[in-house]
Amino acid sequence: MKLMVLPCDGIGPEIMAATLDVVEAANARFDLGITFHEEDAGFVSLKKHGITLREEVLDRARTQFDGVILGTQSHMDYPPVAEGGRNVSAGFRIGLDLYANVRPARSRDFLDNKANGMDLVIMREATEGFYPDRNMFKGVGEMMPDPNMALSVRKITRHGSMRICREAFKLAMQRKKKVAAIHKANSFLMTDGLFLDCFRNVAKDYPQVETEELIVDAFAALLVRKPETYDVVVATNFYGDILSDLASELSGSLGLAGSINANAETGLCCAQAQHGSAPDIAGKNVANPTSLILSAAMMLTWLGEQRTNPQLIAAGQAIAEAVDAVIDDPAKRTSDLGGTINTDTFGRFVADTVAREAVAA
Repeated sequence: MKLMVLPCDGIGPEIMAATLDVVEAANARFDLGITFHEEDAGFVSLKKHGITLREEVLDRARTQFDGVILGTQSHMDYPPVAEGGRNVSAGFRIGLDLYANVRPARSRDFLDNKANGMDLVIMREATEGFYPDRNMFKGVGEMMPDPNMALSVRKITRHGSMRICREAFKLAMQRKKKVAAIHKANSFLMTDGLFLDCFRNVAKDYPQVETEELIVDAFAALLVRKPETYDVVVATNFYGDILSDLASELSGSLGLAGSINANAETGLCCAQAQHGSAPDIAGKNVANPTSLILSAAMMLTWLGEQRTNPQLIAAGQAIAEAVDAVIDDPAKRTSDLGGTINTDTFGRFVADTVAREAVAA
């Protein structure tokens, strides 16, 4: 199995190295036959090739690899698109049509959190919505008719809404059989109205699943008040992005939030940390690599489920369990969790736990 690896910007190279240590341990334990191929993206690619993400990299990811592990990017610091500053994350989501951004949020009893009992997954549509850099065939969905006016176009399609809702219901069938659709149809009558229409149509195929429709601002409050209530949450791009960060922070830390971008029809999947590139701590070996490690674990599990490969599923689960076992020990936590452990040391702790479990078994 071939994985494309793109360290990218800021803390990306550091957390990527720690993540690869862990995946290598799982590779050895479960005999997965994984090989890694590193590609340039972000500022390294801009310096070498004049653009942050080359089209040929996407072509190879689409045709030659089983999965992608994508590091953090400093999008806000890139030059304009015309000068090579392409949004790397959006490039992969659109270029590989990775419409399902899957973002779990789970509180842990042994870590401080503001959401006891939270265990949910936000299914975020990732290829359209209020994201002007990815919602048009040509150009972007933002414009300035004059210097004192800026406009932005939101695109919601039946195709995009139906497929993310299907994935949400399929996931709910594996969990607690509950799905909440997040919207603002009282204001966005047509766009959120279309999304809700798709949600209701998909729901007809899953009579076993309990459904709820919640206005986005009300849901944000309910997520704080009674986080244990929710199971699978499905939302359009903009709402899902904001709410998943809120859920992750409430459940413990954005640094503990895994994330994948996937397409069930093509079988393509990209692991990506939910947080940003943290340039202020880049190169200091203090970043928490948990988010990218858990994202890689999610990718292995997802690929295993798609391919009916129990070894891949077991590898993903073993990594997730090893992460919990390590951070359960206060002496093995990174500074954001109140500890003193460095990035590379944390990665070795998790990798050793994965390998040690194999010996114990």
